[in-house]
Amino acid sequence: MQVLWQKGTGTVQQILDSLPASPVFAYNTILTTIRILERKGYVEHSKDGRAHVYSPLVAQGEASRSEIRHLVSRFFRDSHEDLVLNILEDRGIAPKELERLRRMLEQSDENSLAGKKTLSRSDAR
Repeated sequence: MQVLWQKGTGTVQQILDSLPASPVFAYNTILTTIRILERKGYVEHSKDGRAHVYSPLVAQGEASRSEIRHLVSRFFRDSHEDLVLNILEDRGIAPKELERLRRMLEQSDENSLAGKKTLSRSDAR
């Protein structure tokens, strides 16, 4: 997907040629992966002579969010908190990252409270 997001389109061979030299992937491995992505609705193909030219159907951010939702649902019983705790337990967190998370949480709380206040005012009318 990274190659298709960067280039826009590509045949299996073009995708293979754009991948790093190590590890080495077989043509059939890339073809199988692309077909799975197409079945899942992430890419589509058009014909150019005998070749299939693949292009992404979803943006990178959308695909990431979709896969995270799937991961949380499948392995963490729909608990984002359990996912985050698992990540933190597995690799820890640097003080700089922890401070960034704190700021994000504070901003999220402020936005949530602002939304509730707006709702309260409109309900009172």
